[in-house]
Amino acid sequence: MFRMHHTYLIREEIPKHARESLAEFPEYVQHLLFHRGVDTREKALAFLNPDYDAHTHDSFLLKDLEKAITRIHKAVKDKEKIIVFSDYDADGIPGGVIFHDFLHKIGCVNFENYIPHRHHEGFGLSMDAITSFKEKGATLLITIDCGGSDTEEIEYAQKNGIDAIVTDHHEINGHIPNAYAVINPKQADCLYPEKMLCGSGVIYKVIQGFIQKYGDEYGVSKGWEKWLLDLVGIATLSDMVPLVGENRVFAYYGLTVLRKTPRKGLIKLFEKLRLYPRNIVEDDVGFSISPRINAASRMGVPMDAFKLLATKDEDEADTLACHLEEINTDRKGTVALLVKETKKIIAERFTGPKNVIVLGNPHWRPSLLGLVANSFATEHACPVFLWGRDGDGVLKGSCRSGGGVSVLSVMQKAVPGTFIHFGGHALSGGFEVTSDSVHTLQEELDKACVIVSKDEKKQLSIPVADLSITLDSLTWRLYDDVSRLAPFGVGNPKPLFCFERVIPVEIKHFGKEKNHLEIIFKKENGATVSAIGFFMEAGDFGASVEVGKPLCLLATLEKSTFKRTPELRLRIVNVFDC
Repeated sequence: MFRMHHTYLIREEIPKHARESLAEFPEYVQHLLFHRGVDTREKALAFLNPDYDAHTHDSFLLKDLEKAITRIHKAVKDKEKIIVFSDYDADGIPGGVIFHDFLHKIGCVNFENYIPHRHHEGFGLSMDAITSFKEKGATLLITIDCGGSDTEEIEYAQKNGIDAIVTDHHEINGHIPNAYAVINPKQADCLYPEKMLCGSGVIYKVIQGFIQKYGDEYGVSKGWEKWLLDLVGIATLSDMVPLVGENRVFAYYGLTVLRKTPRKGLIKLFEKLRLYPRNIVEDDVGFSISPRINAASRMGVPMDAFKLLATKDEDEADTLACHLEEINTDRKGTVALLVKETKKIIAERFTGPKNVIVLGNPHWRPSLLGLVANSFATEHACPVFLWGRDGDGVLKGSCRSGGGVSVLSVMQKAVPGTFIHFGGHALSGGFEVTSDSVHTLQEELDKACVIVSKDEKKQLSIPVADLSITLDSLTWRLYDDVSRLAPFGVGNPKPLFCFERVIPVEIKHFGKEKNHLEIIFKKENGATVSAIGFFMEAGDFGASVEVGKPLCLLATLEKSTFKRTPELRLRIVNVFDC
């Protein structure tokens, strides 16, 4: 399957039977499809042409769906007080907004959206929050993107006369709450075919099911919910769920709706970010939109992101878009300082190969540590666990996967009692520890990593390129062919190309702080090709990046609209000596 280079792999040519089955597609597309498991014409047509009706599933296959929407219908009819409790990230906040829009659409006004304070309350439900809901007279609680592990809190709510409908998508970790209804496709006895929906995807299916059964009663036509797909698409792309199956449909149609969204807050945010709605792609969501939604909660004001997405007032939208941009700038500065501090500690404390990196400081803010952990997990190719202290004095942390090891598996394999609470999935998670156990956390997780590495086949850390091509192959036709496989993300990675023995004609560092790299090459016809690496330097690769010296470049294709004329350029992934 691979042709070996001494520092990277290149996928082999596809077999004859696949070429014949995929003959109607361009050669590059055939190759990319085959190596994504799409090896027949029928599969290719389905993959390249996502169909909302054909490629989504019946909501009523979700366990407890009928029970949940019947209870919601009763609450709306009886004008009960409803609390919509959503997580504080770029999955939970959009999920909370789409349910808010749905309730307004069916004429429900006696409800309140609640998003916990990331620093003071942490992830999921709390006893204090439920007590406040009881005081407000709530009789129905609906969770979005959380609640699946909050067994005690759900029991407390039920005992206090609050029926709880839990909608979640996280891995089942321990007991399932004894709620009025639990909707999570990962439940062992749930028949829903798509197990990897994000939290907003799950609540979207609830809305879809409600409209299917009760839409006529409220004057809401079937299919109205498709206008909510802009936020479902943002959440799906933000939460790093595999972009195959139904998730591919949500991401594909989510971007379609996002490009013509009527949401005033998003329109104002696009203006601030200089994004042209019709050109928005998944990278704009991942690198520009999601960070600003997340920044609100990381900096302690999650409802500001909620209001931005929900507002119908143009002035409020403009104010909130400016506010989120300012918050994101502050967040980047704080994270940069944390990264600098963490990098110094890692250099002093960790030498040679490592199973896991565990670091913490009571002065670190837990809400920012996921971003820091992510950068070092990638750099050191091992799981990274970072902890700090929240506003209530509890030691909390975030972890990110590196080197192909599931952080959820690591936490599950740790000695019982290591964590007070933990949760997440293979790529990322969160945890709480006691002041005593934090001192042995490195040792315990080292042992757990060894066990997990034996149980799970470790992913190759060596880069794998899809194809080796020449600079002269770079044309808009190639870009258009490759773009047919979009949107890209987990489960459908952006195609990675290898350019062997290409010679830089110019090397530049750009940006206010000169912290971005541009390597310029020339085609045979004299036209130049730019390869861009943000937050990269020429000396970052362990390879000689010099004018006139051949190198091997691994890069993806991208269309830059920064200038008035669209530019086809490369995004640097890695550089090797030839």
